Amino acid sequence: MADFRATLADAAPDAALPPPLAALWWAKKGDWDQAHRIVMNESDANSAWVHAHLHRVEGDLGNAGYWYRRAGQPVAKDALEAEWERIVSALLA
Repeated sequence: MADFRATLADAAPDAALPPPLAALWWAKKGDWDQAHRIVMNESDANSAWVHAHLHRVEGDLGNAGYWYRRAGQPVAKDALEAEWERIVSALLA
């Protein structure tokens, strides 16, 4: 996690990052649109999980619920930062 966080000082994420992690990188940098563009056309469960998180950040809980179901994940109820960290940790594991 610390290594991933350290890359947030860079201008762009590592090109080798899988789409869900790249989207989380952009989300943490405050670029919701770029993060959303990355995951919106991906079909894997991890991208759906990140997509759900992004819609939760946006405040669109109905849409977020759809993406949590697609991801096979429970709807998050904790703080957005805690969820971001949980997803990053899971994807890095």
